[in-house]
Amino acid sequence: MRERATNADNFDPAELPHGHRSEQLPPFVPAVGPILIVLAVNLIMSLIVLPRVYTGFLAEPRFGEISLSAVSGVWSVVTALAVASLFLVVIHRKRLPELRKTLDAGANASVLPGLNTASLVGFGAVVAALPAFAVVRDGFLAVPGGPIVSIAVAANVMGGITGSASGGLIIALDALGETYAHLAAAAGIDPALMHRVASISSGALAMLPHNGAVVTLLAICGATQRGSYREIMMVGLVGPLIALVIVIALGKIFGAF
Repeated sequence: MRERATNADNFDPAELPHGHRSEQLPPFVPAVGPILIVLAVNLIMSLIVLPRVYTGFLAEPRFGEISLSAVSGVWSVVTALAVASLFLVVIHRKRLPELRKTLDAGANASVLPGLNTASLVGFGAVVAALPAFAVVRDGFLAVPGGPIVSIAVAANVMGGITGSASGGLIIALDALGETYAHLAAAAGIDPALMHRVASISSGALAMLPHNGAVVTLLAICGATQRGSYREIMMVGLVGPLIALVIVIALGKIFGAF
């Protein structure tokens, strides 16, 4: 087993026969095409398409009485992902002899990350709704260092509890957003800096082993927490924490930037 591991570590795709390499490594354009499409379509939808679409009906009670700015991000991302997926189907149509089975398999595989994220965010929402959460909230507000450090700790902890950066950020801002807005105004802190710190903070402890994305990634790759989490931790947890410290320091020195 040790010999096999050593051989795997020394594996070089360039040593494969030319024909086999072409099967393992896709051409550059098909590889990066979906990523570029997502970026381009997202930008086009946000800046060109959606602003020209009539959305007055969204203000009606049956549609939730919301505005375009509240949903444009979701619409743009969903449209961009749909176009990128269609692009993949078209360029790989010859490799998908049974398109229906392929789509069924993809739909079934998407259930796992959806349920993982939903269950963890739901758990965090239940925690935030408990009467005992008032003690946790008061603890966040009592963190020394001012509102910037306090909101960083709050978003980090909630992200860790929910195992989701978005879930932790939503819960932290729903429970404490108005309070932090008043504290920032009293301290002369730019709200943009507060939001930037909260966004970065929510993605740090959220990458603990129970994170839905981590669990899904390991399941898809056939890897284990023991064998792979160290690398995930360095990229997804340690890196954001270092960036957070730098942003807080720069924010205290220069303000919003």
